[in-house]
Amino acid sequence: MAGAASTVVRAAARFVDGTLPVRIRAWDGSEAGATRESGAPVVVLNHRRALRRLLWQPGEMGLAHAYVSGDLDVEGDLQEGLTAMWGLVRDGAVRPRRPGIGELPGLLGSAARLGLLGPRPAPPPEAIRLPRFAKLHSKLRDRAVIAHHYDAGNDFYELLLDPNMAYSSGYWTDLGAEVTPENLRAAQDAKLDMICRKLGLGPGSTLLDVGCGWGSLPIHAARHFGAHVRGVTIATEQRDHINQRIRAEGLADKVQVDLVDYRDVPARIEGYGEFDAVSSIEMGEHVGDGNYPTFASILVGALRPGGRALVQQMSRRPGDHPGGGPFIETYVTPDMVMRPVGDTLTLLQRAGLEVRDVHVMREHYVPTCRAWIATLEAHWDRAVALAGERGARMWRLYLVGAALAFEENRMGVDQILLARPTATGRSGMPATRSSFEPGGISVP
Repeated sequence: MAGAASTVVRAAARFVDGTLPVRIRAWDGSEAGATRESGAPVVVLNHRRALRRLLWQPGEMGLAHAYVSGDLDVEGDLQEGLTAMWGLVRDGAVRPRRPGIGELPGLLGSAARLGLLGPRPAPPPEAIRLPRFAKLHSKLRDRAVIAHHYDAGNDFYELLLDPNMAYSSGYWTDLGAEVTPENLRAAQDAKLDMICRKLGLGPGSTLLDVGCGWGSLPIHAARHFGAHVRGVTIATEQRDHINQRIRAEGLADKVQVDLVDYRDVPARIEGYGEFDAVSSIEMGEHVGDGNYPTFASILVGALRPGGRALVQQMSRRPGDHPGGGPFIETYVTPDMVMRPVGDTLTLLQRAGLEVRDVHVMREHYVPTCRAWIATLEAHWDRAVALAGERGARMWRLYLVGAALAFEENRMGVDQILLARPTATGRSGMPATRSSFEPGGISVP
């Protein structure tokens, strides 16, 4: 069927060294490109504005704006479609190229026939707008980033996450297990258990959790290990949710959460310097390179000599974009820094902590993200009611892309166990190595 799709395919072929790996269905109902029998993904252009976005912002951001706004869609399973397209690029079957000067008149003619010439479309309102004059990683800017990320509200996160409200990678004792809500909860329980055991928590132990989220670790440590926990967060929604859980579960004598920026912890948290353990679960990525030495010094400063620290943190390979790419930085978590894990170890060691164990958990984030995706899809109408159509589409694209990035080893996550040595150099840790075998965690 002739129409807009054929014009799009001919124009797009000028940018690709190889056969266009997708089938195009345009806003006029026409289709062209790879055959349906080939199993190629079908890219649906719901509006010509999708192409205008790509003309103004070729690549990731144009595609992201078009998808989030609903101007562009992928027929069928988005995860399968992205995986197939990424695989073709990764394997060299498709290589983007610049059109020659002699091709430009033809491209402009195609753009005119398709009605694409015009002003740059505004990005969807879900893209973050930061305070204009706020300095990178200032308290004002950090609060704005947090407010943006959590403005979907506690109800949305309760829908998406497991009953622990754990917003970090779980620990899947069987990586081949079916991805279900029940298995996600078991994976988060196993992760929380593992952290508490690595930290050596028991009745009467004291733990400071920096960036405590919705309280999954503080509540787990108090309920199952008898620990006394102080948590800090700068998200009011999280603090209020945790306080409700504390009251509901009768843990007010064991858990206290404060609305405190990590930089203010030494002055604001009673008992600073005497904690048996300190933790930070997927929060260190958000403090930035310039502030990480301060962050690390606050962790070590919270501990008594011989105390233990556990940092769970995402990482990137050397040379990869530390923020995760334009889409994540525009829609999800601006200012994030994911560095190679070795660089993070160096920063923690310079602060005075001894590295005792590095536990690579990259593979565990894949089923964690896919469990969140399955929940989102199963409750799509509710997600749209809570976050809006564009907001729900943003989350779908983010989680699908994140699962693929972890699967392809473009992002990682690691648990780093550390200790503050005593004046004699003793760390307070056993000399034997810890073992973390799936299904049977053995931690001294």
